Amino acid sequence: MGMLDDHDAVALAGLVRAGEVHPRELVAEAIDRAEAVDPALNFLVHRQYERALADAEQVDVGAPLAGVPFLLKDYNGEEAGERVTMGVRPLRDLAFRAPADSLLARRFRAAGLIPIGRTNIPELAQMGTTEPALWGPTHNPWDLSRTPGGSSGGAASAVAAGVVPGAHANDISGSIRIPAAICGVVGLKPGRGRGVPGGLTDSATGMNAEGVVTRSVRDTAAMTDAIVATTAWWPAPPLPGPLLGEVGRDPGTLRVGVWTESFNGVSVDPESADAALQTASLLESLGHRVSAGAPAAFASEELWETAKWALAIAAARVADWVGERVGRPLTEADVEPRTWSAFEAGRGLNAAQVVATLERLQAHAAEALRWWDNHDVLVTPTTAGPGSVLGDYVRAYESGRGSAFTRPINVTGQPAISLPLGWPADGLPRGVQLVAAPGREDRLIRLAALLEDAMPWSSRRPPVHAGRRSSGNDRWVYAGRHVDGDHVSG
Repeated sequence: MGMLDDHDAVALAGLVRAGEVHPRELVAEAIDRAEAVDPALNFLVHRQYERALADAEQVDVGAPLAGVPFLLKDYNGEEAGERVTMGVRPLRDLAFRAPADSLLARRFRAAGLIPIGRTNIPELAQMGTTEPALWGPTHNPWDLSRTPGGSSGGAASAVAAGVVPGAHANDISGSIRIPAAICGVVGLKPGRGRGVPGGLTDSATGMNAEGVVTRSVRDTAAMTDAIVATTAWWPAPPLPGPLLGEVGRDPGTLRVGVWTESFNGVSVDPESADAALQTASLLESLGHRVSAGAPAAFASEELWETAKWALAIAAARVADWVGERVGRPLTEADVEPRTWSAFEAGRGLNAAQVVATLERLQAHAAEALRWWDNHDVLVTPTTAGPGSVLGDYVRAYESGRGSAFTRPINVTGQPAISLPLGWPADGLPRGVQLVAAPGREDRLIRLAALLEDAMPWSSRRPPVHAGRRSSGNDRWVYAGRHVDGDHVSG
């Protein structure tokens, strides 16, 4: 067990400030962990170890997260001179390197975080599972046969496996919350306009949000503080103060709605529903007013259809961005079939249809948000079930089990957080989603910290975890067997 097992990011930065540990020790430990466990999990697509070790020698120890090793997702958060592939072959073949730092990456670095690499994603972040043809699937550390979710699956897998305390993620349809739930970590989707833009591929639909996945609520608060925007395309109401300061504060007596039926009609497994119901019961025992209910608009066919076209618009923009980087338009031969279908759908809309889609998004949001006139928080399962077996998601994509509870919140633009509160006997984590009114990330952090204290998860470790390294070598123990690359032996 090392420093990264014993402390979260906030605590590690405190040790750095006190002079009890040097940042290079933390970075070296994270690199060692990444190299040893990545062959089993396949979450890394770019390594920047030499740069990270050099950065560790010149950390501002006064920064809030000074010296803490970190991972950037291979979608937005570009850094000058570093490889970017976004899971697509033409960028890899070009050996494309970002020409400039994104504002998002600069903010993370200004907070003291030290990126050691970039994480795997589905091709151009188009699916809720991380199984790109380019790099191969990322595995879930709770069960190597299963997906870690997506599109931030590489980030969630690495954090759950104890490689780093936190990692960059983003969310246009659930891509922070889905992998957080499936991998048993914390994932906050900040509200629309709360965070700085992620990069050149940010969507003008307003559905995307940049954030992180972590193992503790206070790390989520501290890392989100690093990227809070003062101005944005979609300005959010100002926060009363730093989110880290909300940890431990009394949330007051809240009006809580709980709902366990999926918003898109797919079936919900009992363990996922039970996790949400047990959370609501706990909140009621703590004095909050709990009742059944959710916005009817979340389940409307019109909202889901509008969201589908908005996602197609975003996909077409991403395709154009990549084409600009490689010097030619992408063709069907460049990408996976489902990616191409999304591009074609978005490109097939004319300007009037694009504007109409954006108008409908705002109308659906306004309708749904009226529910919050009489409620403070909505509690739901994060996903309709655990991570699927690798390969199954692609074959059964239309089932929509991953985004059954998350996608409407991208339409409304509210903050939502997934907490690892479901731990059934099958050993596969279930997440519980909390959704607040616009601009109330502070309320979510207060309530999430309360639940973390009441139902702590910090001691839970997946079978594939950095702290389970067997003595004398760099292999990890999985279900009583040794893991070395793709090989599992007795």
